[in-house]
Amino acid sequence: MFHRVFVYLFVGWTGLAVVGPAAYSDPFFPPGLRIGLEPPAGMKLSARFPGFEDTEHSVVMAILDLPGSAYRELEVAAFSKTQRDLQDAKREIFPFETSIGILVTGIGQKNGINVHRWSLLAMGTSSVPNLTMLINVEVPESALSIYSDAVIRKALASVTFRPAPIQEQLSLMPFKFRDLAGFEVMQVSPTGSVILAEGKLDSDEPQPFMIVSVERKGPAEAADRALFARDLLASAPVRDLTLQSAESMRINSSPGHEIRAQGKGPRGDTVSLVQWLRFGPGGFLRIIGVSPADKWDQAFGRFRTVRDGIDMR
Repeated sequence: MFHRVFVYLFVGWTGLAVVGPAAYSDPFFPPGLRIGLEPPAGMKLSARFPGFEDTEHSVVMAILDLPGSAYRELEVAAFSKTQRDLQDAKREIFPFETSIGILVTGIGQKNGINVHRWSLLAMGTSSVPNLTMLINVEVPESALSIYSDAVIRKALASVTFRPAPIQEQLSLMPFKFRDLAGFEVMQVSPTGSVILAEGKLDSDEPQPFMIVSVERKGPAEAADRALFARDLLASAPVRDLTLQSAESMRINSSPGHEIRAQGKGPRGDTVSLVQWLRFGPGGFLRIIGVSPADKWDQAFGRFRTVRDGIDMR
């Protein structure tokens, strides 16, 4: 996965304009990220990926904000004896502003030229939990006199964390909410999903919650939507599902599909569930509402209010 993440960061991006100031005197957080740092002079905030770059010298500093569960696999890859595409690989414990991480350095090849690479891996802290940080830096041999090892290490040493910037993260979603119906935003995923709940996740009493996400593709033909929706229901966060009803409908003037079901929640309690799919060009909006069965009548009305108040950007 270490290699896959590297490829994702440095090969998969399309070219966009670069924005942002040329120098930072304090740690700067790219929009939506929990990770910030003081980038070297000459590097600007990138609009192509989360992080910073110097397009004139082909230097990139990409920041990946991942869930805590991603750490173990990346750690194993970092200490692997075989580092693919990386010569003279070295690993060390690296302290930075907020915590301590693992720094992997080495030299690779890109378009036939030597490229110096630094990868800093670390976990979140007690104040910023459920975080795996991966920062990848690439400096061509020709730019090493400007972005030396000392310069890059100074920037990495300034890394700091902050709690999830919910409003910033919401502004990056491909959809927006007009009415949360009393729910609170509990988590925003960079993959395009939002979890809404009562704000009482530590309560002993089960509470209604929602998951809203945008997904690509979907059924090519309208006749396939019902089966597609039923198959998708298997990935809902409820077990032992029993289907109660299913029907096609219009949702905000778009073709959609509704399924209602009952099942068991994480604690074995009986819960009711609704899944709405709203189909559009190239993908679909998925809305899941889950509630304890004894709170379903009130929760369902709120779920619909949230559903009808979602606009695509």
